[in-house]
Amino acid sequence: MNERRDDKLTAAAQQLATGIQPQRDLWPDIERAITEPVPRRSRWMPMFAQAAAIVLLVGASSGLTYLAMKDDTPAEIQQLRPEYTFARASFGTNHTLGRDYLDTRADVVARFEQQLERLSPAERQDVEQSLEVIREAIDDINAALQQDPDNTLLQDLLMKTYHEELNVMRKVGGVTQSVMSRRDI
Repeated sequence: MNERRDDKLTAAAQQLATGIQPQRDLWPDIERAITEPVPRRSRWMPMFAQAAAIVLLVGASSGLTYLAMKDDTPAEIQQLRPEYTFARASFGTNHTLGRDYLDTRADVVARFEQQLERLSPAERQDVEQSLEVIREAIDDINAALQQDPDNTLLQDLLMKTYHEELNVMRKVGGVTQSVMSRRDI
């Protein structure tokens, strides 16, 4: 049965034409395509496509963020939100340091004065000169804050200078304690 089928296929294939004539002469177009250089694409086209994709991505993500953050909260929940008030945080002439700081400073100063008397005159003079430099810096920073009370850098510098003053006074207490406890002298 297979032989008869193969014979039919072979007979049908032999009846097919062996060559097909094109409707028009294609050789001039083929020759031109071979001999002429291929026109180059612009370098800018891929960059414009990438820029367009970036703009589209940023726009889409911004839109989605807006929709996600849009305030669709019910009125009952909105009433539960706390209201915040922001106070000015400068240390110019209109503002003072907190009561806790002033109490702590008074305590440190009292201990400092007691410990200062235990130091030698040369050490006492060095400590007093250091504190004088720090206090002049505090006065200069406060004067600058009067001119620009909202300057956060000056505010930060003033706080650090106050802390440095307290640290110097505390270190004097530590120095006198270590001198008093030495037994190898």
